[in-house]
Amino acid sequence: MSLAQRDQSIIWHPYTQMKTAELPVAIVRGESALLYAEDGKEYIDAVASWWVNLHGHAHPYIAEKVAKQLQTLEHVIFAGFTHQPAVELAEGLLKILPEGQSKVFYSDNGSTAVEVALKMAIQYWANIGTPKKKIIAFRDSYHGDTFGAMAVSSRSAFTAPFWSYLFDVSFIDVPTPGNEAETINQLEAFAIAGDVAAFIYEPLVLGTAGMVMYTPEVLDRLMQICQQHNILTIADEVMTGFGRTGKLFASHYLQHKPDMVCLSKGLTGGTMALGVTTCNDKIYDAFLADDKSKTLFHGHSYTANPVACAAGIASLELTISQETQQNLERIATRHQTFAEEIKQLPGIREVRQQGTILAIEFADESTSYFSNLRDTLYNYAMEQGVILRPLGNIIYVIPPYCITNEQLDKVYKTIRGMQQLIVNC
Repeated sequence: MSLAQRDQSIIWHPYTQMKTAELPVAIVRGESALLYAEDGKEYIDAVASWWVNLHGHAHPYIAEKVAKQLQTLEHVIFAGFTHQPAVELAEGLLKILPEGQSKVFYSDNGSTAVEVALKMAIQYWANIGTPKKKIIAFRDSYHGDTFGAMAVSSRSAFTAPFWSYLFDVSFIDVPTPGNEAETINQLEAFAIAGDVAAFIYEPLVLGTAGMVMYTPEVLDRLMQICQQHNILTIADEVMTGFGRTGKLFASHYLQHKPDMVCLSKGLTGGTMALGVTTCNDKIYDAFLADDKSKTLFHGHSYTANPVACAAGIASLELTISQETQQNLERIATRHQTFAEEIKQLPGIREVRQQGTILAIEFADESTSYFSNLRDTLYNYAMEQGVILRPLGNIIYVIPPYCITNEQLDKVYKTIRGMQQLIVNC
């Protein structure tokens, strides 16, 4: 029995209708931007395995640091204790994060990083004696699959069974080109009405919405409104962090800086699960009190796991290296050139690009995640040996930074083939 068959008999996969799903592709090895299947087929991982793998699979430097840490300290309770990897990773992050971030809170993944930020924001107002409860988020946003994260995410088929359990959130439109003024007016109306605790947003790029993009200028204006009305701001950089948008963080494009930042995905270079929520002194100081009820009562069994932190330190060193920064520029430049070429072709509705993120929206009647076109595009790419995971009728490329020009050319060739497939249908 193959590995895929053994899997199918016992495992429930994420975002998968198990009744109709085909056998999963069994991966036995990874190297750089490539994954190798049980049957010997080679795949280019053009989506960085759900946007987490920054530096390539089985990176020897990260592996070395993880192995060394495993021989020193694999885990220790983080309430009342600390360890060197947690301190060093926090120090490294605060050096490169947007100005004003001063404290690091560890958790396990992107959803929990968002949960922590929401709890910080709500309890902040309770701790200072002026409780506020309203949260503002972008319509069509995605912040995770735990309940708080679902509440501040788009109401969709993904969350429909749980709507009655989610707390109320005020949604504003995404400020895409041509819609900026309306979004600004919507936020101003909520801000003037009062009782707004925080505004949470995916800076510059809404990932799961289909890599929907908007400008730094309009986000700066929205953040200015928040600051004028004493509304806390939460930058969900889980997807956009660590170079994806062309800068180390999307927040670096802005003049106004967030009160809190959520990180995960690329935090460890895709090696291990780890989440981080950072905040400024304004937030942190509101939890300092002789009254123990003002404590942030949140934690996880694996909070600040030393091995995960060691992976994070190694990944961070690679991210800020000259080689990686040159690769960011190289990938962004090649994406831009390809975008200019393909947007002229029939069957293409829109092409969007920000740094190493490239999105191609095909002309199709249905833009839903459940579009039948999604399966057609996915299967075609897999036949070509390229992993592209469409969001409905939208193909996106978010590759590991080590991807070669030849591998990028194959990815682009595959997308051209998709375009021809659609035109000929």
